[in-house]
Amino acid sequence: MGSLKSCQANLKIFYKMKNSIGRDVPEHIKGVGKISAYGGAWTKLEKGWMNELTVPPPNKAKLPHQKKMCQTLEEAIIKTNPQNGMTITFHHHIREGDNILVRSMLILAKLGIKDITLASSSLNEVHDPILPLLKDKTITKIWTSGLRGELGKAISHGILDNPVVIHSHGGRARDIHTGKIQVDLAIIGASAADEEGNATGTHGKSAFGSIGYARIDARYAKQVIVVTDNIVDFPCVPVSIGQNFVDYVVEVDSIGDASKIATGTTRITKSPMDLRIAKIASDVIEHSGLFKQNFSFQVGAGGASLAVAKFIRDKMKNKNIKGSFLLGGVTSYGVQMLNEGLFRAIFDVQSFDAEVSSSLLNNKYHIEIPAALYANPFNCGCMTNKLDVVVLGALEIDTDFNVNVITGSDGFIQGASGGHSDTASGAQLTIIVCPSFRGRIPIVKEKVHTVVTPGETVHVLVTERGICVNPKYPDLENNLKEAGLNIKKIEDLQKEIEQIVGKPEKIKTSDRIVALVEYRDGTIIDVIKQVMRPV
Repeated sequence: MGSLKSCQANLKIFYKMKNSIGRDVPEHIKGVGKISAYGGAWTKLEKGWMNELTVPPPNKAKLPHQKKMCQTLEEAIIKTNPQNGMTITFHHHIREGDNILVRSMLILAKLGIKDITLASSSLNEVHDPILPLLKDKTITKIWTSGLRGELGKAISHGILDNPVVIHSHGGRARDIHTGKIQVDLAIIGASAADEEGNATGTHGKSAFGSIGYARIDARYAKQVIVVTDNIVDFPCVPVSIGQNFVDYVVEVDSIGDASKIATGTTRITKSPMDLRIAKIASDVIEHSGLFKQNFSFQVGAGGASLAVAKFIRDKMKNKNIKGSFLLGGVTSYGVQMLNEGLFRAIFDVQSFDAEVSSSLLNNKYHIEIPAALYANPFNCGCMTNKLDVVVLGALEIDTDFNVNVITGSDGFIQGASGGHSDTASGAQLTIIVCPSFRGRIPIVKEKVHTVVTPGETVHVLVTERGICVNPKYPDLENNLKEAGLNIKKIEDLQKEIEQIVGKPEKIKTSDRIVALVEYRDGTIIDVIKQVMRPV
C-alpha cells in the first residue's frame, strides 16, 4: 500500500509543471488533452506563428429556392440532426436578458441529446436554469469567457467531470479558428433578420447593438440557426451575419430583454469612492505621456472603469484633444464622445447598453467588428495591438501586478475573462482601477487566487489610497511623480491594507482542477481548483 501511494505521488508530480509566472499546471488533463504552459505574454507570438494550426470553414450549400424558414425553434434544431457529443455555441450580447440559450438547451435535452460541449461566448445568471442539464450529463463540457450565479458555484464545487476552459474573447476566436473548439451548431440571436438569414442586432424591438462575438461562430459552425423576433423583408440591412453562412431561420416571440444588457457591472458607478478612483485614473492618463492628439482608448465593463470615460471626456475638451478611436464594449458615453467629435471612430464588438444600437445603425464611423478583428492575437490586424490606453477593473491584484477577474474572495467562479488580458497585452498603458478593499476583504494581495491577466502587461494600479506603478516602467513612474500624484510601492500598499482589514483566510480547495484559465495565445496561465464544501 505504501509503495502504491508513493507511485501515485510521483505520478502526480510528473504530471505537473510550472509556467513562467510560477503557477502549477498539468501536462495533460482528461477531456482536454495535452496542456501548453503559459510562457509569457508575447512569447508565443515572438517565436513565430506560421506553424500555428488552422482549420478551414465547412463546405455547405442549399438548392435553388430552398426555404430556410422554420415554424419553431425545435423544428430548426431537429433539422440540424443533433447528435450526442456535439458542440453548440451561443453569443451573450443580450447578457442578462438572453432568452435563447436556455430555451435551446432544454429542447436538446428533451430530444435526448447527451454529452454536449457548450461553448457560449459567456454565461450569465440568466442561464442558471441549465444547471440540471449538467447534473444529468446533457452538458459535460464548457468553454466560455465567463461564469456567474449558481452555475459558477456548481462548477466550483466540481459538478462536471471535465474542467471548464475559460478563455478571453480574442482567445475564443483563436480557439475556433485553430479547431480547438469545433462547432457543430451555432444558434445566433438577432434583433432583425430576413428569410435567408441576413441578420443584425442594430434594429428591432430587441435591438442590442453589435453582434461581433457571433461572427466567428457563423463562419466556422457546421450548421447555423438564426433566431429572431423580427422578420423583415429581404434584404435585412446592415448585414452583420451573412446569409451564405446560415442554414435555418426561425421567428420566435422574443429573443430576450435588451434592457437587461446594462447590468450593474456595465453602468457608470455612483459610488463616491469609485468616482474618486476614476478621477485619479484620468489624472494618470493625462500625465502618462500618451494623452495627446490621436490617442486611442478603451474602458472595461466595470462601473469605475466606465466612469473614467466621463473624466477623460472633460479633459479632452479642456485641452482640445481629438482621439483616434474608441474600442471594445461601447456605452452611450462613447457614442456621445464620437458625436462630439472627440474621437474619429468607434470599433464596436459588443454594445453595453441598448442606446448604442441606433448609433451603430446610423453612423458610418461607428463600426461593428468581429471578435477576431478585435482581439485574436493570431492575425495581422488585431485592434487591441493599436490601443494606447485601456482602463480595466479587478476582483484582485497582487504585488506582481497579476490580476484576477474570474474568482471571488471565496474561490467561487463569479466573473469573466472577457477582453481583459487581450486589451492589457496590446495597450501602451494598462490601468487597473479598484478599491483597496471591499467589505473588509483586501483587493491588493501578496498572491491572487487566480491569474487571468499577467502582471507583465499591467502598468498602473489606481486605488483610493494611492497609485502603484509596475517597476518595469520607470519612465511612467517619473512622469506621474513629476505631476505630483500620490505614488506608492505596491508592496507597501498591500501591507497598509492588511493592517486595516487583516490577512484573509486561505481558501480551502481540493487538488481537483475544475477549470483551466487559458491565456489568449492558447497556453494555460492558471488552474482553478474545487472549492471544498463546508462541513
